[in-house]
Amino acid sequence: MYTFKDAYNNQVFLSLDSEPFSKTPRHVWVVCRYKQQWLLTNHSTRGWEFPGGKVEAGETTQEAAAREVLEETGGIVQDLTYIGQYKVASRDKTIIKNIYFARVKELVKRSTYLETKGPVLLNVLPRDIRKNNSFSFIMKDNVLQYVLKYIMAHKMVD
Repeated sequence: MYTFKDAYNNQVFLSLDSEPFSKTPRHVWVVCRYKQQWLLTNHSTRGWEFPGGKVEAGETTQEAAAREVLEETGGIVQDLTYIGQYKVASRDKTIIKNIYFARVKELVKRSTYLETKGPVLLNVLPRDIRKNNSFSFIMKDNVLQYVLKYIMAHKMVD
């Protein structure tokens, strides 16, 4: 288990175990690859980030992950791998997210990408995202850093 503070000084707990905080989390976050590139979305107010969002009623977290990737990037998920969960404890609420790694087989043009401006493809992620104003605050805490180490250690990237 890893613990640290996010950009808003909220306490963050990250575990790469199976469902350590909740069997039914209400949020997902999906680190995506498409044709040997990182697939992100350009959120309208936050900037570049990996897709994610809320689990809708009657939906599994896997279904939510695939839907969020499609809605925010136009990506059709080929395969999805569970990585872990993280919990953000703020003064107002606690949010628990399942983290997935997705390989995307196809990008389809959409008439709307909901609250985002659509897909962003990057060959490499910058070494220090924290100093890059193009990226969302979601990308700037230690969750991404640990998740990328996990992905590389498990040879998930082609």
